[in-house]
Amino acid sequence: MDKDLENLTELAAEKLEENKKYFQRLKRRTPKRLDLLMHELHDNEFEKTDCLTCGNCCKTTSPIFTEKDIERISKYLKMKVRDFVSQYLERDSDDFMVLKSAPCTFLDERDNSCFIYDVRPKACAEYPHTDRKKFASISDLTIKNTEICPATYRIVEELKKRLPLGGSTKR
Repeated sequence: MDKDLENLTELAAEKLEENKKYFQRLKRRTPKRLDLLMHELHDNEFEKTDCLTCGNCCKTTSPIFTEKDIERISKYLKMKVRDFVSQYLERDSDDFMVLKSAPCTFLDERDNSCFIYDVRPKACAEYPHTDRKKFASISDLTIKNTEICPATYRIVEELKKRLPLGGSTKR
């Protein structure tokens, strides 16, 4: 199990205000090299992080399912789209299609593997989005993901060290 997962809720809560201020400054003064730096931080973290030892994202949250995701997964499961939607999905308050329940229906909790890994939703394939282009535009999502994903928490902490933005980031 990831050592940070045990205390992740508390760690993320302690850094919440600091992270909000940091990302506000980052949006105002986005360095040209930010996306390059984020790719480096992401790659470095995931060279030493095995998501199968954690699986917290699959245990606690639902990805957004796009129409393409729904069609691809339905076909893979040999189900009609409407049956797949009816059995597994619902619309959330933001009008996105998400899983009806957590943990994810497709998670094998014995080893945190995914039954539909090869056709998983785009949101799962891209999670935790720390290597996304225009990274500064997803600060709210990133802050939320520090509560769920220990790797995201560590990436954000390393970002703050590698790219100080003036003003104190210490409490």
